Amino acid sequence: MSFSFRGIDHVQLVSPKGKEDEARRFYTGVLGLEEIPKPENLRHRGGCWFICGPQEIHIGALEPFVAPKKAHPGFVVEGLQNLRQKLEEASFLIEEEEPITGRDRMFLKDPFGNRLEFIEFHK
Repeated sequence: MSFSFRGIDHVQLVSPKGKEDEARRFYTGVLGLEEIPKPENLRHRGGCWFICGPQEIHIGALEPFVAPKKAHPGFVVEGLQNLRQKLEEASFLIEEEEPITGRDRMFLKDPFGNRLEFIEFHK
């Protein structure tokens, strides 16, 4: 039997139930991601989905809600400093970590406490 991985289809993040509008304000309004429709048969669960390049970000409703402490997606960005400025102007706290050779990066928490990493590779 043979198999191979082709990539990642989506990343699942969590929010408290009923917070879809807040997720939309952040992921669409602040980050500029496009919302995509959830399949009809999954809509009753709550949450919302966004497209990020060829991958998807799924925000799922979770009760009782607890945000993960360390687990996070890493978003590849062009114009990281422009994104940093936009986030700082919107009063988001940028978290710094140890640098990694060949890339600039920063972290922040979304409105629900999900940890997000933004990375720009040096050319």
